[in-house]
Amino acid sequence: MLPFAGFLDKLRFSADEEDYSKQQYCSWQIIAPTPCHQQSSNGVSIEVTSTIADIELTDFDYLVVFGGRSARSCQQLPQQYHHILHAVAAKGVTLVSIDNGCFLLAEAGLLKQHKVAVHWRHVQEFRAAYPSIEVASEQLFCIDNKRISCAGGNAAIDLAVELLARHCGRTKALKGLADMLVDEAREQRHQLKSLNANIQINNTASRHVGRAISLMRQQLASTDTIDVLALKLAISRRQLDRLFKDNFSQTAREYWAEMRLQHIHWRLINSDHSLQHLADEVAISDVSYLCKVFRKRFGTSPHALRRSKLIARANSN
Repeated sequence: MLPFAGFLDKLRFSADEEDYSKQQYCSWQIIAPTPCHQQSSNGVSIEVTSTIADIELTDFDYLVVFGGRSARSCQQLPQQYHHILHAVAAKGVTLVSIDNGCFLLAEAGLLKQHKVAVHWRHVQEFRAAYPSIEVASEQLFCIDNKRISCAGGNAAIDLAVELLARHCGRTKALKGLADMLVDEAREQRHQLKSLNANIQINNTASRHVGRAISLMRQQLASTDTIDVLALKLAISRRQLDRLFKDNFSQTAREYWAEMRLQHIHWRLINSDHSLQHLADEVAISDVSYLCKVFRKRFGTSPHALRRSKLIARANSN
């Protein structure tokens, strides 16, 4: 709902003078395969009355697909969605995926030989499912010819500004940001400060440690060693471990292992993928070993954690 509302409101502010909400300088239409009430994960329901059959595709520059909270649900949508997207692409309309919408486009075979921006929570999941598609690491959005992707969240506003600037000029594109209480439009390669907001890093070591953490997050599925990571940073393994010890009271290897376990923990709760699939996302080949270290870290097995969360959801419903 956040990227959906943010993207549309940015269009609204730029589409008219003042704040009159008329579609003068740009226009849009909300459509679905069939008329429906689509409920967001936050409980808000959107009524969609128009369908793809009600519009003339060549009247539009873009078709924007907003993904749901679950990447898996986007992958499992009926073939009807794939047929629609292929028909739109055949008309020369640029396809835009926002948040987990990229999983739908990838599943439909429409991201071949294209780069894609993926929400950092789902990068490993995307790479495991579509290893031949290049992920534009740590980008808010990625514009690659007739395929555009956005990681989601407030980045949808930044993407809207970029697209509006191309068609309506920078002045109109920036119009309304103050009304939305947004300071500025961010570039596609903007580095999220909030991603490491809970990490207190010594200022003198921030460059090396921050870069190391970024590489660790990008390469959860890599079999690279800490020695290789240190080489990429142009420092010694001993120096890297000392920096991590000073800042986190653990070695770089221990920090990376904890990051992988936290990823598994989050994915167990928020997906239905098999444990083997999740183990592959963090380069752990032995599932029994993963269960052992997971239980030691969290005091419960992966299966027990997932089962308890499923029971809790069923009771809440």
